[in-house]
Amino acid sequence: MSTDALIERALGLIEESFIASAGPGGQNVNKVATAVQIRLDVFALRLEPQVFHRLKELAGSKMTARGEIVMTARSYRTQEQNREDARNRLADLLREAATLPARRAKTRLNRVGKTERLAGKKNRSAIKAGRGKVRLD
Repeated sequence: MSTDALIERALGLIEESFIASAGPGGQNVNKVATAVQIRLDVFALRLEPQVFHRLKELAGSKMTARGEIVMTARSYRTQEQNREDARNRLADLLREAATLPARRAKTRLNRVGKTERLAGKKNRSAIKAGRGKVRLD
């Protein structure tokens, strides 16, 4: 499944609730519930196992034991801006989980490089061996 289709499906499954925000804002904070909390049931997305494990690792404490991702946005003074912020952060998280990490290419040493590395290890070993306790024999 493509990343865009995954994000579209996820945005259709989220549940939003508005809560009272904290911090500066004067009387507006005390009267209006502008902060938004969104919940997404990850199991409803039916992700592939490797994508699910990457999402679980990336989400960290945002994922509950029941498999829900909970995000709270309270940076802005309006519900619309906070809703957009939370949805964008969720989409970024899903996009990052759906992208496969780049495979690491193995490096190979040539003969000269291998002998230099071994000589350096031998030299370092001799330095460390000379640091032992002094014995008076």
